[in-house]
Amino acid sequence: MHTCRNCNQSFQTELALELHRDTCKKGQLFCQVCGERFREGDATQDGWHYECPNDECEAEGLQEDLYRIEDVRTTTH
Repeated sequence: MHTCRNCNQSFQTELALELHRDTCKKGQLFCQVCGERFREGDATQDGWHYECPNDECEAEGLQEDLYRIEDVRTTTH
């Protein structure tokens, strides 16, 4: 079994999990610099380095400028 680290949904294959990650609502990122929301896959090409996909924004780094949507909700309440 393969489990999504964002929503804990399980999948039979790794491919199914990868396809789910592109649409997982809890896997969305929030840019603290420009305020844009986007999929995790749009923010990275190698899975290690993250940057805001907005061409006019220079934010980068998970937990530096980019946060998971659920983390933002948790810290703002």
